[in-house]
Amino acid sequence: MIAVVRFGGSNCDRDAVRALEAVGLDAEIVWHEDGLPADADGVVLPGGFSYGDYLRAGAMAARSPIMDDVRDAANDGVPVLGVCNGAQIGCEAGLTPGAFTTNASARFQCEHVHLRVENAETPWTRAYEEGDVVEFPIAHGEGRFEIPDAELAELENDDRVLFRYCDAEGNITEKANPNGSTGNVAGIVGESATVAVMMPHPERAALPLLGGTDGQGVLEGFA
Repeated sequence: MIAVVRFGGSNCDRDAVRALEAVGLDAEIVWHEDGLPADADGVVLPGGFSYGDYLRAGAMAARSPIMDDVRDAANDGVPVLGVCNGAQIGCEAGLTPGAFTTNASARFQCEHVHLRVENAETPWTRAYEEGDVVEFPIAHGEGRFEIPDAELAELENDDRVLFRYCDAEGNITEKANPNGSTGNVAGIVGESATVAVMMPHPERAALPLLGGTDGQGVLEGFA
């Protein structure tokens, strides 16, 4: 069972459950105050606006007691995926390096973007080929990935960058970067490849009725 953690203000939890079920996985919403079920085979930290993004996006949810359970599960090899607000929570909780800050535009960005697969050897990207271009939606006001250059170089040397924002042909350009993220980075893995955070929404690109299924490959990482 994949546990989709709901915090006050989460709004993509049902989307995540529906998308996971579409790829043949059993998923349930777990209220953060109830703790992580012992039988959880995976964890999704979904998108939304946990605690109204007070202080900064993800900061309060990252300090919820359930995140101790999530960290322990991640250390035991349980796959963990943070999406959008869940990515902010994951970074704030120390599951991955870096931080997500206010978009360079200082505006909420809601649009479809192209991503280039940078490493196809992780659970989250093995459904793709390196260099593939996929299309996912974004919906965030604090999606700008910030990390010191030296730490970014370490991520790159360790092949821990999953996706980069690109144009439809796969070119990594400033114009294709919707939020000003360092190095056009859209998703990374932690010290273990079973832990990932990403700003674009794979669960919103996993059903034909939503206009595309490019995101199914990410969710299949739980299998």
